[in-house]
Amino acid sequence: MKKLFYTLIISLIGNFSFAQSLYFPPLTGTTWDTMSPFALGWCQPKIDSLYDFLDQTNSKSFIILKDGKIVLEKYFGNHTRDSLWYWASAGKTLTAFTVGIAQQEGFLSINDTTSSYLGTGWTVCPPIKEEKITIWNQLTMTSGLNDGVPDHYCTLDTCLQYLANAGTRWAYHNGPYTLLDGVISNATGQSLNSYFNSKIRSRIGMNGTFFQVGYNNVYFSNSRSMARFGLLMLNSGNWNGTQIMTDTAYFNQMVNTSQNLNLSYGYLWWLNGKSSFMAPTFQTVFPGPLLADAPADLYAALGKDGQIINVVPSQNLVLIRMGEAPGTSADVTPAYNNDIWKKINELSCNISSTDVQNFDKTSVFPNPAKDELFIQKNSNISSLSMYNSNGQKVLELKEINNNSLNIKLNNYPSGLYYLQIESLGQFSIHKVLLQR
Repeated sequence: MKKLFYTLIISLIGNFSFAQSLYFPPLTGTTWDTMSPFALGWCQPKIDSLYDFLDQTNSKSFIILKDGKIVLEKYFGNHTRDSLWYWASAGKTLTAFTVGIAQQEGFLSINDTTSSYLGTGWTVCPPIKEEKITIWNQLTMTSGLNDGVPDHYCTLDTCLQYLANAGTRWAYHNGPYTLLDGVISNATGQSLNSYFNSKIRSRIGMNGTFFQVGYNNVYFSNSRSMARFGLLMLNSGNWNGTQIMTDTAYFNQMVNTSQNLNLSYGYLWWLNGKSSFMAPTFQTVFPGPLLADAPADLYAALGKDGQIINVVPSQNLVLIRMGEAPGTSADVTPAYNNDIWKKINELSCNISSTDVQNFDKTSVFPNPAKDELFIQKNSNISSLSMYNSNGQKVLELKEINNNSLNIKLNNYPSGLYYLQIESLGQFSIHKVLLQR
């Protein structure tokens, strides 16, 4: 109901239009087009509250893309746009995409047995059980190998023990997943970094690399590189007209339910909007969606300490969070991701039902404007802020206490501006075009 209410508000204001086509930043350089958050009806006090929450939960960086353009981008502490950070298990999605590329190029089939690429005896399972484990099982976390061993990251054969037949048990088990890197290398004849860099990284302008940390291959990059990968996913594996993932069947399988044990898991991607989900370290099937407060069509890359990519096709939106553990737990958990969405759902300006009924009595004219702008409202205006199209505040007026206002525009260049008006403790957004 809350989301429906805000949709109604936007239609009443008549000031918002959302582009359907996607913008893609250049492959090199730092240029990346932006979109003002006020174009989405988001108010600065609510944005500040979101940033405070992210800062208090040990975030390093946060980005939201809308239609491919940066709407919010914030760095905390000493972290900068160029700082490198680890993806942790969010990097599993890079591996899933790379497996798809290797399949479309004919190097492997996900129905192949893992032994075809790692050799027999890569586990200590009985041979007949090991032979049943396929690449598909590795992608879907259904290898049947025992995740209760002392170190479930361990990729040694002695750590990979039989517990159940492949395909009959879902468990978030890192060891079998990590060995997909060896599958890719042995299938393609190239190192994981070499193959990934040539087929994906260089084609979408990412930076970063896989480093071996213990048993794991962990990806490190800056935050915008993570956002680039999210944008590639949002556009179904197509980067600015170049179809990188041509195997559309694989792509669709990757971001949809892959098996009937954990409905909220695809090929190393987490899925929202399903009737139930399983979580890492648990064998419990929990009722309801993975992220109760997020859009139903969202799918996510989730990593230790709250490394997050969210892709929301229905909203042309990508969300990125990098940082340290937000709380006492460092495990992969959807709870923190959901907490972020609770904050995002509060970004819209608060508009009361009385304001809705009297919106036609709020006038901002002339529009387009030239030298001055007049504002008249049915109730007293408390404050007004004006932002340019990049979201930069260019004017702030406080303690107005009047229902009419005149703004001189002579010192402002032509372009699109957003007025944030506070009245009776509520905020509204108005779009104004300044033309000379």
